[in-house]
Amino acid sequence: MTGRIRKANLSGNKFSGEIPGTIVNSRVMEILFMDDNSFQESISATFKNMASLTQLNLTNNKLNGSIPGTLGSLTTLQELYLAHNNLPRSIPELLGNSTSLRRLDLSFNHLQGEVPKEGVFRNMTGLSIVGNNALCGGIPQLYLPKCPSSSIRKNKRGMPKSLRITIPTTGALLVILSGLVWAGFHYQKVRTALKKEIAPQIAAIELPTVSYSDILKGTEELSEANVLGRGRYGTVYRGTLENQAIVVAVKVFNVQQSGSYKSFLAECEALRRVRHRCLVKIITCCSSINHQGQDFRALVFEFMTNCSLDRWIHLNFEGQNGERVLSLLQRLDIAVDIVDALEYLHNDCQPPVIHCDLKPCNILLNEDMRARVGDFGIARVLHESTIKQLVDSNSSIGIRGSMGYIAPEYGDGVAVSTHGDVYSLEITLIEMFTGRSPTDDMFRDGMNLHYFAEAALPDKVMEIAEPNIWLHDGANNRNDTRHIARTKDCLSAECRHPAWGPMLKATAH
Repeated sequence: MTGRIRKANLSGNKFSGEIPGTIVNSRVMEILFMDDNSFQESISATFKNMASLTQLNLTNNKLNGSIPGTLGSLTTLQELYLAHNNLPRSIPELLGNSTSLRRLDLSFNHLQGEVPKEGVFRNMTGLSIVGNNALCGGIPQLYLPKCPSSSIRKNKRGMPKSLRITIPTTGALLVILSGLVWAGFHYQKVRTALKKEIAPQIAAIELPTVSYSDILKGTEELSEANVLGRGRYGTVYRGTLENQAIVVAVKVFNVQQSGSYKSFLAECEALRRVRHRCLVKIITCCSSINHQGQDFRALVFEFMTNCSLDRWIHLNFEGQNGERVLSLLQRLDIAVDIVDALEYLHNDCQPPVIHCDLKPCNILLNEDMRARVGDFGIARVLHESTIKQLVDSNSSIGIRGSMGYIAPEYGDGVAVSTHGDVYSLEITLIEMFTGRSPTDDMFRDGMNLHYFAEAALPDKVMEIAEPNIWLHDGANNRNDTRHIARTKDCLSAECRHPAWGPMLKATAH
């Protein structure tokens, strides 16, 4: 029977003893969840026979012994979770050789020895090894102690005591003498060279990986006074980076909230792939433990002076220059920026990135009132394997986003796609030009924001346009035909048509 099962969820039972051989010998099993049980003994080396396995979760059991290096030979394995067990030995180097493994959680075991430096062990957002105090080495960003040299340990055991004393002493004397001679001839030369080299070295250093202590200090211990906003998975604080003396936005994830870790990984996965002027710039991330020994995860972004588009549309937010409303030209510029961001994510990124939660509160404005798309917490990166998975998935996978902005077809089980982002963009643009939210009480019994705007075309556009849209443009006359034409063009743009983007840009200019 197990020979035909592709997905098995055995989580949260009271299974104990060894993991059944009938399971670990399955060649068609793709996903196996056996976390929160009481399985004991070692992890079977026969897992190598599971040729189709992509996800394996053995978290929170009582497993001991070594981690089979053969798990690294599974060419399909993408996610491996072994946290909260009793694994006492070293991490096999073979896991670092895996080209498919993207997420690895070995936290809270009794692992010791050197951490590999290749593969998933270079991916700070997909690796967790906290709670293993005897580990050493690894990449510098892990901040682990250096490992003692194995050759030194071996030689110490094999040499007589007299040699272990004589050789280091003689060597030290030779080094000192050589150093004195060298210093006598080259002191002035080195002194001059150092003065020239210090500045370039400092200038070349990029922003460091931020520690938990740095974030705590920069946000005044996550003070409520520094809160910029709260979301489903965490809180955003205003803060500073001491070394760089710059103001930043720090998104701290609520690790107690279900799904926050996946949101953190999704955002890191998306943002590490993208670079565009119309996307919020990520500065660095923090994956550490707090003073209570709990996981702590945060992302550090550039600070957006004029907050979110949502505040400007609905709360008459006062900007840096004392402005309280968005003019028509500002709205057009913002619309073009959002279009450019989506065009880049969908067409210029390889693989493409779907935002999945485009809405005014996820669009931020800089000091020049230009838009930056942010919050990639539920974004999807469309690897070829992901596309196949989405096509084969059931309807519950497709519902991603916020009420009022989700594409209607997602409710029918259609897979996540770029079309969903385009629908969200359409609603966002209509909201920006009308001042109406898609969740207003007026939208019920089949009426929605899209139909509301469509019904006003072509002759009643001015009746639904936001009244303050004309301010700051020298266009205070609501009958100004040039501005009426622009507003009509924006509200009549059919977002699902491939030509609407260029038309919107032409309207803005």
